[in-house]
Amino acid sequence: MIVEAAGPAVVGIDRDRLAARLAHEIEAFRESHPRSFELSERSRSSLLFGVPMSWMARWAGGFPVFVQEARGARVVDVDGHDYVDLCLGDTGAMAGHAPEPVVQAVADQVGRGSTAMLPTEDAAWVGEELARRFGVPLWQFALTATDANRWALRLAREVTGRGKVLVFDWCYHGSVDETLATTQHGVVGPRLGNVGPSIHPALTTKVVQFNDLYAVEQALAAGDVACVLAEPALTNIGIVLPEDGFHEGLRNLTRQAGTLLVLDETHTLSAGPGGCTRAWGLEPDIVTVGKAIGGGVPAAAFGVTAELADRIAARAEADYEDVGGIGGTLAGNALSLAAMRATLEHVLTEDAYARTIPLGERFAAEVAETIDAHGLPWHVTQLGCRAEYRFSPSPAKTGAEAAAAIDADLDRYMHVYALNRGVILTPFHNMALMSPATTEADVDAHGKVFRAAVKELLD
Repeated sequence: MIVEAAGPAVVGIDRDRLAARLAHEIEAFRESHPRSFELSERSRSSLLFGVPMSWMARWAGGFPVFVQEARGARVVDVDGHDYVDLCLGDTGAMAGHAPEPVVQAVADQVGRGSTAMLPTEDAAWVGEELARRFGVPLWQFALTATDANRWALRLAREVTGRGKVLVFDWCYHGSVDETLATTQHGVVGPRLGNVGPSIHPALTTKVVQFNDLYAVEQALAAGDVACVLAEPALTNIGIVLPEDGFHEGLRNLTRQAGTLLVLDETHTLSAGPGGCTRAWGLEPDIVTVGKAIGGGVPAAAFGVTAELADRIAARAEADYEDVGGIGGTLAGNALSLAAMRATLEHVLTEDAYARTIPLGERFAAEVAETIDAHGLPWHVTQLGCRAEYRFSPSPAKTGAEAAAAIDADLDRYMHVYALNRGVILTPFHNMALMSPATTEADVDAHGKVFRAAVKELLD
């Protein structure tokens, strides 16, 4: 989700100097990326917004870097620039670019057929591995976390007979219609910029603030909410961590109300091999996960408890096989399953997280050191192998607080400054993700760039 806001003035930063430095960096970016600029201009004649997917249009330099190749934690663009990639496809390449086990598995499977709408042995292996990691026993597959979430919501409404979904303000669950909603003064409406909503979200969705258990209790009291769909921690409006007792309270309230709990671990897989569900001992009815588990190949999954599986199966009139809105022709295809197995078995392993989470700690510590050295009212938050710095004194407790703290000019300056010096951060956030291929030197490269960016603003 792209968020735009003017943001508050940050103490200690001269806004005129910031504007001048930002303009300088944007010009330097354009001058040093002539081939990417040429391709960007060319693409406007054949691609909507000049890019193959609209998200790519909003990179900080005014046009995207066009990639020549990506391997491990590095990207090389068409102008020959080599980058430390801390974006990693916004989690899609969390396993690193072109990890060898995935490359080999995909190449082998392509030669044996990519899809037949029939299961493979890999499907059984991946289902068993996801059950081991997340603690819910029964799984099915999708191509995106958006689809996995859509299907989870349909199943929840089917088995509960209820129509409403509860989400948290500024959540992110892909392009699921029910989740593109916000609340102001208790009134639910579409998120700003929501493109062509099919119906007003108040008809399908209740929205409360993250970490507000009282609001959750009030929203569930009417008995009309099929499920709560939640990220264990908000991640797309800045990392907003749960307060102590929040998840225990959320689970208790949903059980008391007869409401299912769906946890979307797509971004929070950074917390460990089983995401926050395993790391924090959570007990969801449904888990959804996507992006990272395919090692760069489109893949996603949702898992359910045995008790919920029995309730799903008991709905004899539900058409789960054809027009019921569950599944898709390419879901669970042989190629995706081969990639998932290789990723889970050989790349995003327990040993890998033992390396990447300390790298996340190193990133956060280096940023915090620079912030403290200059007495800046900023902070950095870490979630496993993911970390992010924000231009506010303390971490937000809700999505609304995080949105209010956005400083679009500072965000853009930090991103294009880093791009000009060979570091890619996740666009629209000052977020970094560590892959198994990321090194301490990669993290230190960012630390050096961050220190220099701050120094140029303050000197």
